[in-house]
Amino acid sequence: MKPCLNPLAYCWAHARREMSKATPKAGSPIASEALARIATLYSIEMELHGRPADERLAVRRERSAPLVAALGAWVREQAARLSRKSRMGKALRYVLRHWDELARFLDEGRIEMGSNPVENSIRSIALQGKNNLFAGHDEGGRQWARVASVIATCRLNDVEPFAWMKATLEAIAKATRSRASTR
Repeated sequence: MKPCLNPLAYCWAHARREMSKATPKAGSPIASEALARIATLYSIEMELHGRPADERLAVRRERSAPLVAALGAWVREQAARLSRKSRMGKALRYVLRHWDELARFLDEGRIEMGSNPVENSIRSIALQGKNNLFAGHDEGGRQWARVASVIATCRLNDVEPFAWMKATLEAIAKATRSRASTR
């Protein structure tokens, strides 16, 4: 594996989706094999969910890295056999084009194998943004974006947004009162 010059990680769910979209209705042994191998990687990640980053990294290096290496060799072999213009050939080349970034999760225990959890968490914000496109004026839109960002950050960190906001505003008010009384 190359040294990490680019910290960007790609999502295995997107690679899996490319393979699924390229699968003909009658099925494909190449797609079936690729999807089964990716599913094995995801099953290892499910076992690691919630564990500390250093533990995840150790298990990934021991169990996932050999599977990823074998998958990479297999994908290169299949891509060499198929036409570049076929749907499956294009899907395999997509995976190869992003291979280093797909394998990045093997270098860092904090990196998720897929971006679906993040995408799911921001989907409601994107929909809210569309719904609040005309928030009265530009400053109203910026203010809404600030609040939505705080709420999303709270949710990502398992913090109840209202309780956090209330405690924060009370602490600011208390600090302001104490500063005013010392003048």
